[in-house]
Amino acid sequence: MSMIEFNAFQERLMLLPEELDVFCGGGRGGGKSYGLALLCLRHVEQYGEKARILYLRRTYKGLADFELVCRELFGTVYSTAARYNAAEHVWRFPNGGYLELGQLESHADYTKYQGRSFTLLLVDEAGQYPTPDLLDLMRSNLRGPKDMPIRMIIAANPGGPGHYWLAKRYVFTTAPWKPFLEPKSKRQWVYAPSTFDSNRFIDTEQYKDQLESACPDDPELLRAWSTGDWAVNRGAYFASVLDESRNAVDPWDHIPHGWTTYLTHDFGSSAPSATYVVAKSPGGVGPDGKFYPRDSLVLVDELATCKRDNPNAGLNWTVPILAEEIISMCKRWQIKPAGVADDAIFAKGGHAAGSIADEFSRCGVRFDPAKKADRITGWNIMRRLLADAGQVDKPGLYISRSCSYLWETLPTLARDQKRIEDVDSSGPDHGADAVRYGCLRHVRTASSVPLWQAFGG
Repeated sequence: MSMIEFNAFQERLMLLPEELDVFCGGGRGGGKSYGLALLCLRHVEQYGEKARILYLRRTYKGLADFELVCRELFGTVYSTAARYNAAEHVWRFPNGGYLELGQLESHADYTKYQGRSFTLLLVDEAGQYPTPDLLDLMRSNLRGPKDMPIRMIIAANPGGPGHYWLAKRYVFTTAPWKPFLEPKSKRQWVYAPSTFDSNRFIDTEQYKDQLESACPDDPELLRAWSTGDWAVNRGAYFASVLDESRNAVDPWDHIPHGWTTYLTHDFGSSAPSATYVVAKSPGGVGPDGKFYPRDSLVLVDELATCKRDNPNAGLNWTVPILAEEIISMCKRWQIKPAGVADDAIFAKGGHAAGSIADEFSRCGVRFDPAKKADRITGWNIMRRLLADAGQVDKPGLYISRSCSYLWETLPTLARDQKRIEDVDSSGPDHGADAVRYGCLRHVRTASSVPLWQAFGG
């Protein structure tokens, strides 16, 4: 029997404890499909006749590539002892194990699996599913003996119809390869990324050329496929400056001594409100062990009042309720409930308390006007800080993975088609607006140079 070799990603994937579910969410060419086949092989070898595996794709046509991978791997291990029924798309192994290659496109297709039990569920190219409903439904088919771990593995590339929900659920939660609790499944998951340039079994230069030829006019999609960057969104306003590997940081447990802190807030009632705790670096190391150049901004926490299924709809909270939650957030970080907010909340008239800002003040939260100036200037400052993140000699803008609303909305914000230098304000821009005010406040206090001159507004 030939020796089975792993690339670095596959080796790390195989070392993950079986109690963990896995999202294989890297770019193209990283070896995800072969990694899934390896997991099938190990499961069958470990559990024999108890192993009941289901591999799913959205269409039967999509099964062909994985079928070839399985023929190569299982042929190497079992020769002709592992039998494949092409009509049924079923592998039967000499120890009684079972692997079915199945198709799931609609709820009607689910009837094929209803009432059946599987011990390992694999979903490949999950980005082809625009919503998670069907895959969540399939979890009910995971059942096995008490002494046998059941498991779900999902694989996808960024950029497909399911990009949004996959990124929100599995990517912008914690750093790669660190377990986290996924609330919907109530299971511990791991985000396991891969890229083609670390796959020693392919000609990386040739594969790079293939990717470039497939995306001649779409640099964002090329970056997503090449680097596995889930912050990429084609045509989005921040697509060229927002990069998960540079801008996303692990959640902090405290703010270091000597860092400046303030709040930045965008008010809403029927629309969401968004409030961020901003920590400004004096030039030092954060609790995550990462060095942040002087004047870098880290968004360490967020309070967003939006409906769970609609990021553009608010919860209709009153100012006293919102202020109470803001104060509670500030107490956790041991900072003062003060900062900057949208100029509009300082308008007098039409409000019993004088202004919304006055009511906040009476409730113990003090905001100063952001003095927004021109929107484009603010966006340019924010874009510059996002683009400079990761450089050792320039301040950047970093966003904690705990800021889930911002990671949910910022990567997908569209340009205003009538004013392409601006964000389309009909979208869920409330978190972005709050961050923009915080960036304006930072630059205004850090430099005496006029904003329009410093950033070309």
